[in-house]
Amino acid sequence: MKVVSPIPEIRILKAKPVGRSDCCEEGKLYTTYKCSPPVSSHTKAFLTLNGFENNEDGGAPSECDGQFHSDDMPVMALSTGWYNKGSRCLNNITITANGRSVVAMVVDECDSTMGCDGDHDYQPPCANNIVDASTQELCGKP
Repeated sequence: MKVVSPIPEIRILKAKPVGRSDCCEEGKLYTTYKCSPPVSSHTKAFLTLNGFENNEDGGAPSECDGQFHSDDMPVMALSTGWYNKGSRCLNNITITANGRSVVAMVVDECDSTMGCDGDHDYQPPCANNIVDASTQELCGKP
């Protein structure tokens, strides 16, 4: 049995504003990734804000439990490599950005290997260092 080290803390380098989903462009090729940067106690990442409720940016129900989640609950999706085939599902991780920290639960994968289809809300594949979170607290929003 393979033991996966937890990601105790992720430091955010840049936060993307809410409601700015990028749609795939016809004919454009997108980079895909099967792995993410190595995990350490201070892993750096890019934060994107996402809706995990039905009919929001996330597209389909969460991979970990097959459910949608309230945007009032701090949840996140991790890039494919960090998601590690679901081994981090339902674990809590501390996200730090803009001098604030929030503990959020991993409920989904931000797919770095595929995109541009209905299952991915017609968005390009995620980069390999993405934390896609529901919480706006890190951006200074209540």
